[in-house]
Amino acid sequence: MSNPPATQYSISLDVTLDNVPGVLGRLCTAIGDAGGNIFAIEGFVAKGRELERDIVVNCSSVEHQNEVVVAVHAVEGVTLEEWHDRTFRMHEGGKVEVLPLCPVGDMDDLSMAYTPGVARVCRAIAADERLADEYTIRKNTVAIVSDGTAVLGLGDIGPKGAMPVMEGKALLFKAFAGVDAFPICLDVNSPEEIIETVIRLAPTFGGINLEDIAAPGAFQVEEALKKALDIPVFHDDQHGTAVVTLAALENALRVTGKRMEDLSIVISGVGAAGVAIGKILLGAGAGKIVGVDSRGAVYNGRDGLNAWKQWFAENTNPDGLQGSLSDVMHGADVFIGVSAPDILTVDDIRNMAAEPIVFAMANPDPEIRPELVGDLVAVMGTGRSDYPNQINNVLAFPGIFRGALDARASDITEGMKLAAAKAIADSVTDEKLSATNIMPSVFDRSVSMAVAAAVAEAAVADGVSRT
Repeated sequence: MSNPPATQYSISLDVTLDNVPGVLGRLCTAIGDAGGNIFAIEGFVAKGRELERDIVVNCSSVEHQNEVVVAVHAVEGVTLEEWHDRTFRMHEGGKVEVLPLCPVGDMDDLSMAYTPGVARVCRAIAADERLADEYTIRKNTVAIVSDGTAVLGLGDIGPKGAMPVMEGKALLFKAFAGVDAFPICLDVNSPEEIIETVIRLAPTFGGINLEDIAAPGAFQVEEALKKALDIPVFHDDQHGTAVVTLAALENALRVTGKRMEDLSIVISGVGAAGVAIGKILLGAGAGKIVGVDSRGAVYNGRDGLNAWKQWFAENTNPDGLQGSLSDVMHGADVFIGVSAPDILTVDDIRNMAAEPIVFAMANPDPEIRPELVGDLVAVMGTGRSDYPNQINNVLAFPGIFRGALDARASDITEGMKLAAAKAIADSVTDEKLSATNIMPSVFDRSVSMAVAAAVAEAAVADGVSRT
């Protein structure tokens, strides 16, 4: 099934049109006939012999972009002066920058910001290192660390290939929670090298956000850094995904009237995200959980399990179910997918319990397309913005770090994650809650602030706050 035109493949066309009747109509018709969707046309008044205009067209792929360009070239009375891919243009020069927080307009400013005045602050911090959390960027700065081995939807593309994603993450930290975050993409060959490097970098940062590191190395890195450092360490692929999944499930239960403790849940994908989802759901009181990986159901006694999958096997699948994904879907109340596209069938959905809840979160293509299941599901969610109920980590990680930094937390606890999930779920009021609206908008800035407040309060309750 081909993708519909979308902003991620949009192009901007700089065109000159002859100012005679019918030219603009022919141009728009040609774009439409080529399958392009006109997103915006610069407003104009038709004066003079020619018109110069920018037209934004949504396309469905790079190949489709070129088809639209060819169609525009062929329109009589239209000259295509220049065109560009808007996504690549947005990324030119990167997406974040460093800005000063204080003026340096004269010698007095310089003497305080730098020498000689800075020496006073340096000596104070050397005498009491806790002051670094107040008088340096540590107070509000997070390192976004990746080796580029498991970039969402792209796989192992290396540290330079991962940079645009990490820059985007830094952009979201700042936009949604006012947190200064910086991408740290590492050219390393092992989890041990990541651990050593981050430990050496840690004095600069107030928190560490791990991103797109392949399992099982991701588990090893997080565990080692949490033990070695006294600042929050958070693997967003694991815990951010788990937090928003729990929030979505809580609200889906409000819609269906089902209870957490009665659920039969199937998780497709038992990597970093799947294990974390299973753990947070168990902490929230979920009933029976069965995980499925590329070899089938995960159960205690199955050979070849790494330490983290072994933990999962020992704490889930109480009936020891074996077999394929289809085999374990019979009678399930909930499907949660963090695996691969198109692995779930319509028959699998039909075999679920009444009023099933389906979260197909593989990106960019879900485990099953929502349009295929229609009325077969009670609630459907994906990781995509072009379907209802987007289950997106941006609802979690900015607020979680904002709250952890505000509380000067030494760790991010399970209690803080549960508090974050509840804050996200509670952001959807009873009046707005429906089968197609179980999650707040990712653009609702109040969600991050609600998450931050709940996380900071939980940090105090769990005894990890240093305020």
